[in-house]
Amino acid sequence: MSYVHAYADREPARADVDMMSGAVVLEFGAPWCPHCIGAQPLLKAALAARDDVRHLKIEDGPGRPLGRSFGIKLWPSVLVLRDGVELTRVVRPASQDEIERALAML
Repeated sequence: MSYVHAYADREPARADVDMMSGAVVLEFGAPWCPHCIGAQPLLKAALAARDDVRHLKIEDGPGRPLGRSFGIKLWPSVLVLRDGVELTRVVRPASQDEIERALAML
């Protein structure tokens, strides 16, 4: 699975994320956030050739427990996980290369 355009209708529970196997990119943001909108072409390009990576786009905000459990403070925050364990994160990515370097951690 590669780039996902739309935010998920509902966020998964933290326990479900922790149990995910394989490579996962967990993106936290909001559809109205200008930083998130600006990062979309970078994410799309970086994930274009990564069919081995599952991309989850999670709308974050007050009262959203998944983002709080990961300590999300700025959007977009892009977390790279392998088998439910965070390897690295990129906060407000400024380049495709920055995202690709994070994906290289996989």
